[in-house]
Amino acid sequence: MSSNGSTPLKVALIGSGNWGSAIASIIGYNVKKYDGLFDPTIKMYVYEEIVDGQKLTEIINTKHENVKYLPGIKFPENIVAVPDVVDTSADADILIFVLPHSFVPATCKPIIGKVKSTAYGISLIKGFGEKDGKFVLMSQIIQELLGIPCSVLMGANLANEVARGDFCESTIGCKDVEQGQVLKKLFHTENFMITVVRDVCTVEICGALKNIVACAAGFVEGIGLGDNTKAAVIRLGLKEMIRFCRTFYSDGFNETTFFESCGVADLVTTCYGGRNRKVSLEFAKHGGKKTLEELEKEMLNGQKLQGPQTAAEVYVLLSEKKKLEQFPLFVAVHLIATGKIPVNELIPRLRIQPQDSPL
Repeated sequence: MSSNGSTPLKVALIGSGNWGSAIASIIGYNVKKYDGLFDPTIKMYVYEEIVDGQKLTEIINTKHENVKYLPGIKFPENIVAVPDVVDTSADADILIFVLPHSFVPATCKPIIGKVKSTAYGISLIKGFGEKDGKFVLMSQIIQELLGIPCSVLMGANLANEVARGDFCESTIGCKDVEQGQVLKKLFHTENFMITVVRDVCTVEICGALKNIVACAAGFVEGIGLGDNTKAAVIRLGLKEMIRFCRTFYSDGFNETTFFESCGVADLVTTCYGGRNRKVSLEFAKHGGKKTLEELEKEMLNGQKLQGPQTAAEVYVLLSEKKKLEQFPLFVAVHLIATGKIPVNELIPRLRIQPQDSPL
């Protein structure tokens, strides 16, 4: 039975990039495992593109593979690519948002007022948003735009490894216990293990801030520094992530959340294998002769860097709150990414740590 005691829950996937496609390969099988709980068909919103002369939606629906963003991984046939977000979300009970954070307002706008009042969302989006000049979480933007509750899923989850079935973990932040258990059934597998916690803000903030730290990790690799330095960058970055949550989101904050997959595990894997680290390494290696935006286009096949934009958004907040000196790593990454200081200035800035923090 569905959670409302009658019809099966319809699931819609809003986004179809690298991570969205990996998630599709999981939930497509899971909805079949729970007879009566979920509708077996999942609509996946795909921003229409032409790939080798054919529409991407047509390729996905015939070959059951996203040949552009996740080549070599087959979807279950119950994943149906749809080029219209209104059609995708119509009658959905659970909406999964997995797209670049800068695309969220424009993607949600056509479905405002058209989503079921009983629906709820879950965001897999790693980044922050802005509303009326203020810094906001992406789950908050989705909640306010669509009028539905929105949980989050974050973890040490490189998309290609998740898609091929490597063992890993992830964390769902959900305040509603019943919804949390339904979401766990939707995502959990023996190789994609889900833990549910109620500290939603910390789960989401970890997923965004770790991309800034990954840029710093890439910078130090690119200028030839070794694993000792990289380990220091990761530790100092973790301290700033904890300090950020404690400073700005203390309501409901639980430091133990950092020991879940969304925290230290996601930070480590992103600093060693993520796209932000990879592009930042090349940026530093070549002395900034190419911008991060240029390297993104050259290296990521349409995927987006999130670390530099998140660093810019955090920098604005820290400036407004007069907290720049409390976050030397976050500030340095922003200044390097925007060409205001050279990459080799990162380490001197990290030597000066805040003195008034218990961290």
